[in-house]
Amino acid sequence: MAVKLQTFKDIRNYLSGELSELYPLREAESIADAVILKVFGINRLSYILKGNDLIAGRRKTEKIVRYCNELKTGKPLQYVTGETLFHDHIIKVCRGILIPRPETEELVDFVVKENKGFTGSIIDIGTGSGAIAIALAANFPSARITGVDISGIAIKMAIRNAMNNNVAVTFLKADIFKIIPSVLPMFDLIISNPPYVRDSERKYMKNNVLGFEPHGALFVPDSDPLKYYNAILKLADQILNPRGSVYFEINEAMGKQVSEILELHKFSEIKIIKDLDGKNRIAKGKKR
Repeated sequence: MAVKLQTFKDIRNYLSGELSELYPLREAESIADAVILKVFGINRLSYILKGNDLIAGRRKTEKIVRYCNELKTGKPLQYVTGETLFHDHIIKVCRGILIPRPETEELVDFVVKENKGFTGSIIDIGTGSGAIAIALAANFPSARITGVDISGIAIKMAIRNAMNNNVAVTFLKADIFKIIPSVLPMFDLIISNPPYVRDSERKYMKNNVLGFEPHGALFVPDSDPLKYYNAILKLADQILNPRGSVYFEINEAMGKQVSEILELHKFSEIKIIKDLDGKNRIAKGKKR
């Protein structure tokens, strides 16, 4: 049966109703709003003012229905639309690339706040879509920014995202467990949002994450949950300038352990910062 959608209000009701079995009502309505803004290329104010206006276009309706069918499989909205908003930048994403999270925006905010007017060099390890590196490049236009990731798909997307957002970032495909430090220049800041969800925590995650996002960018074994932090800090011993800083996004349950390995690697001024939900989310240390 053909779907009859005549106004934005009709579309919102249709989408939120179809998605009500997968998401709470407010989340379903938020997803519906995002789809409408994307498909019609309008801003939120126009959407509010024209909610009851008649709209035309069979192609737009077909696109709405196609998006809805994809969303009903549990596929994340960002993969359906092919993009997300991160720190006021449109970041393209696809299957195989982790969707940037609001908590990671908080990491960027903290780095920017602590380093106003920064003009040195930064490496973003595990750059994925390039979101962190791009946001930092926009905030520190005179800095030299490098993004590193093991995924070739991610590196290609990150390069595209940097070009689309008109920022200068160098991206390298590399495995931090195997990289030869001498191939890298020295850096003043190391930023990373590495995999930190323990395998035992999978059971708490929603299907739209487990079924679609890359597990390699999310999970670590319970037997070695800090493997990426240890590898990055070993690399920092050789590529981070004296008095340089590292900034990590962390598992809320692992703040104490991350502090301990920062101390083990001779870092000082160690801080564990809570996110807006009051959870330990950011770790910072300065090289002695």
